[in-house]
Amino acid sequence: MIILALDVYEEDKALNIAKEVEDYVSMIKVNWPLILGSGLGIIGKLKEETGLKIIADLKLADIPNTNKLIAKKVFEAGADYIIVHPFVGKDSVNAVKELGEIIMVVEMSHPGALEFINPLTDKFIEMANQIKPFGVIAPGTRPERIRYIRERLNDSIKILAPGIGAQGGKARDAIEAGADYIIVGRAIYNAENPKEVARRIYNEVGGI
Repeated sequence: MIILALDVYEEDKALNIAKEVEDYVSMIKVNWPLILGSGLGIIGKLKEETGLKIIADLKLADIPNTNKLIAKKVFEAGADYIIVHPFVGKDSVNAVKELGEIIMVVEMSHPGALEFINPLTDKFIEMANQIKPFGVIAPGTRPERIRYIRERLNDSIKILAPGIGAQGGKARDAIEAGADYIIVGRAIYNAENPKEVARRIYNEVGGI
């Protein structure tokens, strides 16, 4: 149920942390900091070192052709999923989905999301139900919103909840509200003992 968000720059640090916690996480999410700091090849290296699936958290939000050009290289690098923003429209989202599995953002966990993204949640859920991505992003900091989204989302679509740990979200609350996966970053990779923190969270949600 745990996805490790590796939002660090350094390749060695990322690989070391991934190896430490691989027994307790199901996937690894790489964002722009790690890709910019270590190069696109880090995706393949993480897969080779851990055997885990890799989510490329690029939050693609461009015209269809640009989205497709970016996604092609990222999938070729070994990514299993790419996160996309739906606010640019169905054509831009489908341009990525034509090449591989996607995860759509329907809500975000930071306070600023309340300004423009989250008011469109219902439209994004409707789009997700039509496009049928692997999953959607819903805020782990607001379990009531996970529950709201789960009630309206197609049962086959997974919910991935970021914001667990450093942003204040509670792992158990997110899972009980309907999340299929929790995304944990700083609470693990900034810990003195990442493996111990990952194990503790794993045990916390394992009995749910």
